[in-house]
Amino acid sequence: MQPKYRICCLTKNKTNPAYIGAQIGAQRLARQLGCDVQGFVPERPDNIDDQTAHIHAAIASKPDAILVSPVHATALNGALQKVVDAGIVLVFFVTSAEGVAANSFITSDNYTLGAAIAKRLVEHLGGRGKVAILDGLAQSPTSPPRSKAFRDVAAAYPGIKVVATAAGNYQRAEGKAETAKILAAHSELDGIISANDIMALGALEALDEAGRTAAMVGMNAMPDAVKAIKAKRLLATVSYDALSLVAIALQAAIRILDGKPVAKVVELPAEIIDISNCEAWDRPYEERPLPMWDDVVTADLVHAGRN
Repeated sequence: MQPKYRICCLTKNKTNPAYIGAQIGAQRLARQLGCDVQGFVPERPDNIDDQTAHIHAAIASKPDAILVSPVHATALNGALQKVVDAGIVLVFFVTSAEGVAANSFITSDNYTLGAAIAKRLVEHLGGRGKVAILDGLAQSPTSPPRSKAFRDVAAAYPGIKVVATAAGNYQRAEGKAETAKILAAHSELDGIISANDIMALGALEALDEAGRTAAMVGMNAMPDAVKAIKAKRLLATVSYDALSLVAIALQAAIRILDGKPVAKVVELPAEIIDISNCEAWDRPYEERPLPMWDDVVTADLVHAGRN
């Protein structure tokens, strides 16, 4: 049977399970909706040149729509503008590119979520303690608002002292390596705020190897992070879930192709996941429920005209 629409889905890397989940979600939902999705993933994590080449390849395949999570806020603008000029529906998810008029951007508020997860850790510590911050990749549009949120929350509690910060670049190995350095430099550490789950899991490895413990929070609601919460090794994560975001992005593209209205920006809500509610999230990406447009996109979640 001829697919209803042909869609390309471009993610940032194959080293962060959150983006593996996004590709899984796009494929699952496309089958359900009678569409065809072709996935593109950079061989080099978050590499501008690789993703630029993938954008050009996607355009050449003449799809009906392209879904993309840009690895940089501006460096891909030339290639992305060619998508717009070709008349292909363009939907950003997770991150966007400044100055490119995409049809829509599906996201969640990084500052709000970063503040919420940081506050969860600080309150767990009773408002007192020595804390380290693992920041994400500097070029990623998600990093600055999360970093600011973490520091704003810490600054609001006089009893919290940020003793170290490091960039784990949203990668497990780097999260582990940077945490090992922090532990070597600081004999006392009560908590770690990680800008994503995969770095948090690397940090847990560093703690184990050093024979130490610290309360830790992450972001993304990855399956392995949920298992760590169940095992009481990770305090909490937040459901900034690429699978959910790409599912809504795919439906946004289909709605646009069908001539239905879609706002320029749709911000999905998210929740803190901890031991009290993690059971519902304890599923692999292949089995997690896919959010449907009419169930989650309501008037208060859209910001028409903003890009």
